[in-house]
Amino acid sequence: MSFSWTPHRFAGGALALDVANSVVLRHDATRRIDRFAVRDQMQDFPRAAAEFCAERALFGDIAPVAAENETDFLALREAIDRYFRKRILDGGDDQLLAGLLEALAKVLREASPGSVAAATAHSVLRLVAMPDPERMKICGNCGWLFIDRSKNRSRAWCDMAVCGNRAKANRHYRRKKEETP
Repeated sequence: MSFSWTPHRFAGGALALDVANSVVLRHDATRRIDRFAVRDQMQDFPRAAAEFCAERALFGDIAPVAAENETDFLALREAIDRYFRKRILDGGDDQLLAGLLEALAKVLREASPGSVAAATAHSVLRLVAMPDPERMKICGNCGWLFIDRSKNRSRAWCDMAVCGNRAKANRHYRRKKEETP
């Protein structure tokens, strides 16, 4: 299957969320796809992040994860998803926060400055200290994490052009199917 890092893949609004969202359909074990399972895709991610990520101005060009740091980077990715998903759903969990901070500390100790791992760790710190945590949401279509920066805080999808259109098309299809005798 062909894959490329596109602007949609960076719909999270923060590098840490884009890293967490590198697992597609996380909630569906039968269709789940880990974009970092293929090393080339993980190595291409920083170049695409420098082009498409909402936080790109904060980090500019970043280096890929060093092979010896990949396991810790992936552990950080999973800790990011667990903590922020729980925080969105019911206000967080001190144990998950402790796990996130432990993974974060390990990455910061071992990652090269200027690497995607270090930039992701700094992004996590910004998210933990985010003044409006209620702006962080879970996409109603794909389940990705994203920051709602809309004026009225009503955004429901990570990306209107992809997930929003899919959800609306699905709703239209179901409505038409119910109307048909």
